Amino acid sequence: MQVLELIIFAGLAAIVLYQLYSVLGRRVGRQPEDKPQAETTRGPVRAPDVAPEPIDEGVTLTGLAAVRALDPSFDVSRFLAGARGAYEMIVKAFAAGDRATLRNLLAPSVMASFDTAIAAREDEGRTETVEFLHSPRADLEKADMVGGGDLARLTVRFLAEFRSRTKGPEGEAVDDRRTAELWTFERNLKSRDPNWTLVHVDAAEA
Repeated sequence: MQVLELIIFAGLAAIVLYQLYSVLGRRVGRQPEDKPQAETTRGPVRAPDVAPEPIDEGVTLTGLAAVRALDPSFDVSRFLAGARGAYEMIVKAFAAGDRATLRNLLAPSVMASFDTAIAAREDEGRTETVEFLHSPRADLEKADMVGGGDLARLTVRFLAEFRSRTKGPEGEAVDDRRTAELWTFERNLKSRDPNWTLVHVDAAEA
């Protein structure tokens, strides 16, 4: 009897072990070792090495880049605000015949032409005053360094409306004018003097 029971238990154990082997020994789904070699060996992604572009030391900076290279503090908005103020001051001083003010703001060649016009008006016995109806519009037209040195030359386009009151032998007159001009200012960027000098005046299209 005991021998028969042992045989039955042995048979049952063999059946259980076979079923466990069938379940546990079967590969279900993807196993860790099944990953492609590219995935298991992939490291941090690196950008391809790019050689830096060679620097051409012979390049000459132009325009605002050249101005800022010598004067990193140069600001276009601040410069144009100062140019508008200079424009109004010069126009009013010219109308009033104020040579002292003009000499501080104009290059000798420009001062000479202004002085000639003032003298002609004085010979005719005329006087003039100017009143700006609006603040003039100022736009930077061009920026250059002169001769490759420290001298900056900036051209500004001005659009302005002002009222001129004149008195002469024939009486008084009031004239509203609109002007469009190109004014060129110059300054040595290495100088401690922050003021720009008017070196050329030319008519422009409105």
